[in-house]
Amino acid sequence: MSKQQLLTPYHKNISIKNRIVMAPMTRSRADNDEKVPTDALQGVYYEQRASAGLIITEGSQVSKQAVGYVNTPGIHSEAQIEGWKHVTKRVHDQGGTIFMQLWHVGRISHPDFHNGELPVSASAINPNAQSFTPEGFKDTVTPKAMTVAEIKQTVKDFQHAAANAVKAGFDGVEIHSSNGYLFQQFFNACSNTRTDEYGGSIENRTRFFFEVLDAIKEVMPQERIGARFNPSLHGMFGITVDEETIPTFEYIIKKLNDYNLAYVHLSEPFTDVSDVPFAVTDIAKHFRPLYNGTLMINNGFDKKDGNKVLEAGDADLVAYGKLFISNPDLVERFEQDLELADWDKDTFYTPGEKGYTDYPKASK
Repeated sequence: MSKQQLLTPYHKNISIKNRIVMAPMTRSRADNDEKVPTDALQGVYYEQRASAGLIITEGSQVSKQAVGYVNTPGIHSEAQIEGWKHVTKRVHDQGGTIFMQLWHVGRISHPDFHNGELPVSASAINPNAQSFTPEGFKDTVTPKAMTVAEIKQTVKDFQHAAANAVKAGFDGVEIHSSNGYLFQQFFNACSNTRTDEYGGSIENRTRFFFEVLDAIKEVMPQERIGARFNPSLHGMFGITVDEETIPTFEYIIKKLNDYNLAYVHLSEPFTDVSDVPFAVTDIAKHFRPLYNGTLMINNGFDKKDGNKVLEAGDADLVAYGKLFISNPDLVERFEQDLELADWDKDTFYTPGEKGYTDYPKASK
């Protein structure tokens, strides 16, 4: 029997031992005042999963303003850099590769995180979603539209966070431009009604993202930068698909051919969009012909589906989320065709070891 495509090495800008990627997943375990990852929790958690070809960390806020979920770690302070050093060392000691996901949630936040001040976004439009606050889930509010000066400062925040990730020992970074967070709030017309250079045309609505990408490549090689997008996100996080949505992402993906990134990370639709006008139902097949670089896809794949999408040539890498929560040795289980353990969704976002570092590896 020929070797599974998922288990073959990959060498194109990013060089990894297999094509199984641990997807970025918020776990809300930085339960301390400074939002610092610890050796005993995050260090162990990521070390346990270091057989993945690539680990992408949970989203980590690039500034205090960027936070929107309780107990999420950051990468904007010296204490956070020191905390992440333990994590990257543990992963590297196991022969693993690890990227940090850089995150700003924009309007998917709450005044509780900002001393009563409003969160920021492209425009003052309430996503009518919920933010996970220290007091539980709360309804979002109408955000403050960012000034041009605030946009420029946020570009610097991402650049600084990327430089901090290098200091912390990460192999690269992923720009979180997905799932209704800050960059997608600029991309989509439903959340961006600006009339300045950051609104209106597709070029203007994507300008902020490319300014951040250009700033980050000043502090690290392009081959160490990835970016994540969710083109057909619809009916979640206040985002709706319209006639300009897919053309906007087509513009982004085509323009990224002018860069030399580690990868572009795409999500298949989170919800059924088969009856949604202008939405694309098969993201990998649609965008693969448009992008010349490394394409990563994510969509609740199992082993069979992951191998299938690689064999079809629709993607180069496959990212797995929840399966990695309950199967720290997911790569080995795929390789040996072992039974997979179920996850406990009640402990996805709770503090401590339970449901985090206590899932056992398969017995041989």
